[in-house]
Amino acid sequence: MTQSPRNLPPLSAIRAFEAAARLENFTAAAAELGMTQAAVSYQVKALEQRLGAPLFARERGRAVLTPLGARLLPALTGAFDAMAQAFAINREEDEGLLTIATTFTFANTWLTWRLGSFQIEHPDLAVRLSTGNALVNLVASEADVAIRAGTGDWPDLDVVELMPVDFTPMCTPSFLKRTEDRLGRPIQPGDLTSLSQLSPDDPWWDLWFDAAGVDHKERRRPVGLRLDSQADEGHAAMGGQGIALLTPEFWRNDMRDGRLVQPFPITATAGYRYWLVTAPGRSRVPKIKRFREWLLDRIADTRS
Repeated sequence: MTQSPRNLPPLSAIRAFEAAARLENFTAAAAELGMTQAAVSYQVKALEQRLGAPLFARERGRAVLTPLGARLLPALTGAFDAMAQAFAINREEDEGLLTIATTFTFANTWLTWRLGSFQIEHPDLAVRLSTGNALVNLVASEADVAIRAGTGDWPDLDVVELMPVDFTPMCTPSFLKRTEDRLGRPIQPGDLTSLSQLSPDDPWWDLWFDAAGVDHKERRRPVGLRLDSQADEGHAAMGGQGIALLTPEFWRNDMRDGRLVQPFPITATAGYRYWLVTAPGRSRVPKIKRFREWLLDRIADTRS
């Protein structure tokens, strides 16, 4: 069933009347609404013309309601109170929940290992983590912040640089040992052109071979697993499935605990970095400011 449109006077006129009637003073109403007294008087007069009857009997220094104005005031004040409460509830919920959007790789290899400490430091703030490679609309409030990989060229958003994205081959210690036993010598960068590579069609392999000074123009693209994220590639490498190009910063714990090794000190980059991204004007929101400060501190800790 289609509802007919509400036949209401302009909201600005209703607000002016409600404030003047509640405060019994046009000057006080103007101060509350951030308007001039003349503007309040104009809005009230427009409402009276719309109703065809006066709302105030003007007395010196005091706005006295007519019977019509007295009947309207309680309902209008109640309506404005209800609207204020609705927005207050929404504001409380918004201030109490931080939604972070980031890639599956960053979430699973770096952020989730540390996010618990942010929650402990800020127990009043609930955290929701949304992972995926699709860009969320921060302006439309699909998330409070995003952590994105790229060049940082998002002119309509506020960005803070977090860390560079470099990469180097990694594998398990047992994979490396078997390879070197078969070769009868320590592994060399050029050997990787014929080893079992994870995601061998990834253009990052060419960038790394260039950085290592390896002629790879004629390299055979060995059959290997094609995976959708560095997180998947890292876990496949830890399963002994081959050698993967990984960002050392993301796999420090696994190298420390002996699940992965980095055979060569050589790293390469495609020029990407990770960035903290927020909608314009939102970077000073308290919950976002707290998360940004915590995130930058944790990154500084891991790189010191």
